[in-house]
Amino acid sequence: MSATTLDPRGVRFTAAITSAILALGLVTTSWRVMAAQMVLFGLCAFIGMQLNPWGALYRSAVQPKLAPVAPEDREDSAPVRFSQGVGFAFALVATIGYAAELTTLGIVANALALVAALLNAVFGYCLGCQMYLVLRRFAPAGASTAD
Repeated sequence: MSATTLDPRGVRFTAAITSAILALGLVTTSWRVMAAQMVLFGLCAFIGMQLNPWGALYRSAVQPKLAPVAPEDREDSAPVRFSQGVGFAFALVATIGYAAELTTLGIVANALALVAALLNAVFGYCLGCQMYLVLRRFAPAGASTAD
């Protein structure tokens, strides 16, 4: 488990807002909308979850009104950051697809990201997190490939 943990309700809150942005991208087929979401995914995946503006909104406006989460119910941030990286990849493909007028490519990548975000927002099921756990079975953290 990484040193940073997250409130699972905040993760679902941010997934709901992300779903709305991805739905807007799908309806408008706008590369600009997808590029903005791609930047958000990238900031969270490659720099840190603390840069997520929707997480900041949750922490400042929503979380204070809720009961505290028990430490054992908090989520490890590593799988969530990995899922942000997966979202970044899909948003990148969608952005390129829309910008290059390869609309079908953009729609497919956008729709796949939207399905994943909705699964997290509605059911609390994080596809990217599950991918992370499966990959960790094959390459445990700290495992060296230089032997």
